Amino acid sequence: MTTFKSSMPPESGTDDARSADTERAEIDRQRALANARRNARSAPERDSGTETPSLKLAKEYLSLGGHRRSMIDDNITDVRQWDEDPPEAEWFWKERVETLPKDQRKQVEDFLPTINTP
Repeated sequence: MTTFKSSMPPESGTDDARSADTERAEIDRQRALANARRNARSAPERDSGTETPSLKLAKEYLSLGGHRRSMIDDNITDVRQWDEDPPEAEWFWKERVETLPKDQRKQVEDFLPTINTP
């Protein structure tokens, strides 16, 4: 069976027009998905040099199983701890975070999950 392709666009509102829109939309979706995947793969390389020391400390504390959470209200940060930290996380917090000057400690605390975060 031979398919006839016209150079004239289908009339709006017809089944042929809706089919053409769907094909274009599918191509656009596939292109967007490919771009998103490419961007996601390159993100770690692109962002590897942008972590601040405060973010690195917060991430390391959390990777050790730390349970502290921040509560931020009117730019005042308070840290809460309902569950006991594993010994490694507790040591890390006491030695690496609590010993920081107040402003640097606040920056680390701001990177902790908040009490409103699941």
